[in-house]
Amino acid sequence: MTATLARPRQSWSGLWNISFGFFGIQIGFALQNANMSRIFQSLGTNLDDLPALWVAAPLTGLLVQPIIGHLSDRTWLGRLGRRRPYFLAGAVLAALALVLMPLAPGLLFAATMLWVLDASLNVSMEPFRAFVGDMLDKDQHAAGYAVQTAFIGAGAVAGSIFPWALEHLGVSNVAARGALPDTVRFAFWFGAVVSLASVIWTVLTTREYSPEEMARFDAGAGIEHAQPDLSGHDYGASLGWAAAGVAVAATCWAAGLEKELYLLGALLLAYGGAGALAIRRARHGHAAGMLGHIIGDFAGMPPLMKRLSVAQFFSWSALFIMWINTTPVVTRSFFGAPDPTSPAYQQGANWVDALFATYNGIAAVSALMLLPALSRRIGRVRTHIVGLLCGAAGFASFLVIRDPRWLLASEVGIGIAWSSILAMPYAILASSLPQRKLGIYMGLFNVFVVLPQLLVATVMGTIMKWFFPDQPIWTMAFAAVTLVGAAAAMLRVRPKLNSVRVPPVPN
Repeated sequence: MTATLARPRQSWSGLWNISFGFFGIQIGFALQNANMSRIFQSLGTNLDDLPALWVAAPLTGLLVQPIIGHLSDRTWLGRLGRRRPYFLAGAVLAALALVLMPLAPGLLFAATMLWVLDASLNVSMEPFRAFVGDMLDKDQHAAGYAVQTAFIGAGAVAGSIFPWALEHLGVSNVAARGALPDTVRFAFWFGAVVSLASVIWTVLTTREYSPEEMARFDAGAGIEHAQPDLSGHDYGASLGWAAAGVAVAATCWAAGLEKELYLLGALLLAYGGAGALAIRRARHGHAAGMLGHIIGDFAGMPPLMKRLSVAQFFSWSALFIMWINTTPVVTRSFFGAPDPTSPAYQQGANWVDALFATYNGIAAVSALMLLPALSRRIGRVRTHIVGLLCGAAGFASFLVIRDPRWLLASEVGIGIAWSSILAMPYAILASSLPQRKLGIYMGLFNVFVVLPQLLVATVMGTIMKWFFPDQPIWTMAFAAVTLVGAAAAMLRVRPKLNSVRVPPVPN
């Protein structure tokens, strides 16, 4: 039998190198999150159409992350390793999209570049989640994800603050109709360079463990992956998913709902069809293949992962509401400037960059100082509940604040929630999942990150158009309620390791 070995403990520099690439990935996400509504509105999009244009982001994540997770579990490219090939490929494509995005001549090109950018960032991001589990022993998982979250926060601060900082350095923040100001264009180009360089740093400074070493670390489990057995499954669940898709599409057509809902129906129908195909192949004796593995692993998720997934669904619904709507909320409700060509609108949009930088900066500090101390005292689950409720209070405060400067206080609560959402669920999961399948399980867990984003992108526009036309401020109330729902869902999560002491980040 192969002897079991513990992974070597990583020093502070080791944890830094493992996660530094996430700094660059998050710069790309921050530039996207803080500026895409601004870009779309500057190119002529009205408020009601913003969710439809944002649908590219969650759709690419939904398709890309399980596939990349499955593939990265099985990849070994010699000296380049297992996860690092995906870091590098995604970073190169993301940098190219960041360079081209500000040159968009129209909405179609901008929407296409958003699709390319989000897909590329997801190709890099998903293996980074599993990379922490690959490189660290279980007693360092909490520290590893805390450091990763700190880099996410730092990268998001850098990406969010670029346009605001450039304006204060004298770069023009004025744009003609249908064009972008120099602050946005230069921020995207500088972000492309920094994001690629940081990922290259991780690629060059880390050595992944070989398949043989991973086998010894995982008690002789080897690198083979158990093939899910779908041959005993019936078609009932698949037919249920397909029927739900048809029902959504039919309701959309009969009630004249927003056309984005057809996409939601199509995805439900496609998942039902994929499940039926995988079961049929298994019954005919075919190997599971990638489709069978993904469908089988999704159906066979551990109970702890299913309960955490409910909390993730609600958490990321709130975040996506914020990313889509903060710019129109702040520019319209606090700066009185719905017109993207007005100087007041550009001033408000730059204040959104500062707000986003604030919540991400708070998240970086919270991840290293607040979350580990709170976890040691009350456990990871309760820590996450506290963080989610802080975020709910931050969103709710948008409805009572009148001075935009006081929104900085709102971002403190949102930043604490953001740090917890990025760290606590992954620390709980990484210590509870089989390491040899960490990539696919992290990819499937992230389905519950992108599904709520897709739902928000397809449904929120209809809700706002029906009940709150031209009043985007009420989206913040929706965000607050969904975070309360996420906190309630965490009450059902009871991991065996929840009481384990969370080790501090090494000095």
